[in-house]
Amino acid sequence: MDRHSALNNKVSRIAVMARLVLSLLLLFGCQNSRCLSSTEAQKEAAANDNSTVFTRILDGLLDGYDNRLRPGLGENVTEIKTNIFVTSFGPVSDTEMEYTIDVFFRQSWKDERLCFKGPMEMLPLNNLLASNIWTPDTFFLNGKKSIAHNMTTPNKLLRLKDDGTLLYTMRLTISAECPMQLEDFPMDAHACPLKFGSYAYPVSEVVYTWTQGAAKSVVVAEDGSRLNQYHLIGQNAGTEDIHTSRGQYTVMMAHFYLKRKIGYFVIQTYMPCFMTVILSQVSFWLNRESVPARTVFGVTTVLTMTTLSISARNSLPKVAYATAMDWFIAVCYAFVFSALIEFATVNYFTKRSWAWDGKKALEAQHPKKRDPMVLSKKPNNVCSAGVNYTPNLTKDVSISTISNTTSVQLRASETKMVDPKKTYNSVSKIDKMSRIVFPVLFGTFNLVYWATYLNREPVVKGVTST
Repeated sequence: MDRHSALNNKVSRIAVMARLVLSLLLLFGCQNSRCLSSTEAQKEAAANDNSTVFTRILDGLLDGYDNRLRPGLGENVTEIKTNIFVTSFGPVSDTEMEYTIDVFFRQSWKDERLCFKGPMEMLPLNNLLASNIWTPDTFFLNGKKSIAHNMTTPNKLLRLKDDGTLLYTMRLTISAECPMQLEDFPMDAHACPLKFGSYAYPVSEVVYTWTQGAAKSVVVAEDGSRLNQYHLIGQNAGTEDIHTSRGQYTVMMAHFYLKRKIGYFVIQTYMPCFMTVILSQVSFWLNRESVPARTVFGVTTVLTMTTLSISARNSLPKVAYATAMDWFIAVCYAFVFSALIEFATVNYFTKRSWAWDGKKALEAQHPKKRDPMVLSKKPNNVCSAGVNYTPNLTKDVSISTISNTTSVQLRASETKMVDPKKTYNSVSKIDKMSRIVFPVLFGTFNLVYWATYLNREPVVKGVTST
């Protein structure tokens, strides 16, 4: 009985201790949950306080703010700092003389009316505030068409510092003019400008400057080139002042330097012209009597050069001067046309020689046949005049011998007079000279042409190359 009672006492003690531990755990968990809920509540309260503070700050900044007036009106000049990041460049249109560029256009200025004091030094704002404050009236002087991207929302960024400095960024796609001088086409280089400035404010009110200097304020992305016919070899930036009837204005300029790729034109124009000229010179190696073949060579090559010259001009604007490709095509056309004139000259002199040599050939092929009996009777008549004729066998044998000898001589003379080599299949001296003169002149022209244009430094008028 004592053992049984002792066992019951131990079980009751363990149960009491378990209840005590469970109650302690429950109490500790409740305290932790209360602490967590209180921390979250404090954070939410702080966030609400910040939102309330910023709302009050913005409401206070815009209270009495007139966005029609520029900062510092009547006191100082407003300075607009700008820079450009080019995300894609191209394509470039030669016929329209324009190019397309996609940029992040950044502007920064200080508006003391927007100074504030708060828990943050910079306020990240959306584009809705931009319509309520003063912004620069920047426009692109040489822009033909500009697009501000609005998908899915307007691609604009606005940042406001506590000292009133604003950063305003927009994503733009601009189609701008690119004046081109095509004298060296297709070995030409161009500088495509991008000009912008204030539309209404002269330098006495608004001045534009580069944010990080002219050398670092225009940046092109490494994979930003979208050009098939050009290499983007560099860019630079600068500033100039222009004078109008309304005053002096600041114009910011960024130049993008392009060098044309020549591979396409070598394949499509230069090689066909080169092969056409060589084909026209093959006719010099044909016999001058091959009139149909040489006529086909001459006329076909002339028509081919005409087609090539027309197709080469389709990708260019209608300029009033000759390009480097035009000079090459013109010289090739001159060689092809000269080959046709050379054949006409050879054919003219060949016809005259046929009229002379052909008559001789006909006489040689059809000589006047002499009667061998006349030749055999003539000695007999001579003999009968002085001596009475008596039949003599020896005389008959001698007469027949003379007759045979005479016929052999006539046949030999006929064979000697008919010489086809001197009449047909002959080579003209003009063809022999042309086989050497034409290739040498064409090769010399190519050496001078390519050495002149390939070794020439790209010259961009009005701009110093970098």
